[in-house]
Amino acid sequence: METRSLLDEALGLQLLSGRVVLLEDCVETSAAFVLHHLLKCALSQPLHSSNVVVFVAFAQPFSHYDRILRKLGCNLAVQRDNSKFFFFDMLRDFCPGGDDGKGGDSGLVSLYGRILKTISALPEENKNRVTVMIDDVSLMEVAAKGSTNLVLDFLHYCHTLISEFGCSLVMLNHEDIYSCMGRPTLILQMEYLADILIKAEPLATGLASDVHGQLTVANRSINDGERSRNKLCNFHFKVKENSVEYFYPGSRT
Repeated sequence: METRSLLDEALGLQLLSGRVVLLEDCVETSAAFVLHHLLKCALSQPLHSSNVVVFVAFAQPFSHYDRILRKLGCNLAVQRDNSKFFFFDMLRDFCPGGDDGKGGDSGLVSLYGRILKTISALPEENKNRVTVMIDDVSLMEVAAKGSTNLVLDFLHYCHTLISEFGCSLVMLNHEDIYSCMGRPTLILQMEYLADILIKAEPLATGLASDVHGQLTVANRSINDGERSRNKLCNFHFKVKENSVEYFYPGSRT
């Protein structure tokens, strides 16, 4: 059995079902490794497990995620063949700015329809074990031709899947692209929807060879079906070839 990391303890992975997880990062410090970790966790059950992932990729093609997840011990091609992993390649399906592309209102409405159709077609025992992952929201906004309202409508539609099926929703967004705009509506609305907010940031003291950044995890725990106050965790991390190390500030000499 794998040892639980500080990230796993902060997330409470066994309680992610029916929750919204928002990852926020910046150019200096990517949170992609957290997305990959959550993807692996969702698919790391035995093949007879009822867990399913619907992955909406605006950032990278399938080959990118498959290569990274293989290093983590998870074969996405096998998971896809076993109908445990459904990949929507938005790099191929959307043509931002193109005259005949599918961007904008009709594109996101069609995308939600495909996600809903995929989940609805699953066996009953799978429907409440689905995780919908979006990489990433900032590029979705580009595909929507800059319309924040269209993106928010799409995310709210996806949020209804939680109440309808008991799905989980994981979103990655690059916070610093809005740095000159204050706190825009898109970020505020996503943070409002989120049960768990994970921020990847550079160290306040600057670059370090043995520390790549810090994670702050705000986890709104659920007691008796109601949200309670945040459980806040902060720790450092170092990304390696096939793994990530997590440790508390000052715990390394």
